[in-house]
Amino acid sequence: MTELQTAARPRRPRPKAVTLTDAAAERVREIMTKAEKDYVGLRVGVKNGGCAGQEYTFAYAEQIEPLDEVVEDKGVIILIEPKAVLFLIGSEIDYETTKLASKFVFRNPNETDACGCGESVTIIPAAALDAD
Repeated sequence: MTELQTAARPRRPRPKAVTLTDAAAERVREIMTKAEKDYVGLRVGVKNGGCAGQEYTFAYAEQIEPLDEVVEDKGVIILIEPKAVLFLIGSEIDYETTKLASKFVFRNPNETDACGCGESVTIIPAAALDAD
């Protein structure tokens, strides 16, 4: 009886969970350069809070945690908390400056609602993608 051998199949590149605009990448680089420590990247997450139920979070990351989704885009490293990945899939992070404020803005296809003040959102997790 011959043993069945399977050839190693090259994996196609996985799409990035989030992308950054040029303005967002530039701002992340500025923030990281001015940080008081040498951080590995910027951690992005989602937490419960605000009028609409959820808020985006940002924090400096001292290390890459085992379950973090690591996104390298336009020369910066974004780490997505494991519990936030399905909420953020397909999002674009931008950085906008207006007369009254400068802030990161998420363009998230998973958002279903936002509060009037713009500080919180309602997000439905993305459907799990097929393995192939």
